[in-house]
Amino acid sequence: MNQIHSILLVAVIAAVTMLLRFAPFLIFGGKRKTPAFITYLSAVLPCAIMGMLVVYCLRNINFLAGSHGLPELIACAAVAGLHLWKNNTLLSIAGGTVLYMVLVQVVF
Repeated sequence: MNQIHSILLVAVIAAVTMLLRFAPFLIFGGKRKTPAFITYLSAVLPCAIMGMLVVYCLRNINFLAGSHGLPELIACAAVAGLHLWKNNTLLSIAGGTVLYMVLVQVVF
């Protein structure tokens, strides 16, 4: 019974996720024009979410203990530098993550 419950739970979660992903195309697809508010949100939300993620990731840095936040600051600088250099978000995030993990595991 527990296995059936787990399978049903995953199926429901998958269905809801797919519905949420497809909803904008179902609602605004075809001949209906996308409202200006939705277009505005699609332009502004990615930057706002990235800013929120940066604050979330850096909120617990203790500058008075251990490595004084150096791995985090170096990784953030690397992300910014990579993005300015290559203008590739995936490369910037992946590069900063790998650098951060190397700094935490090997250097500090």
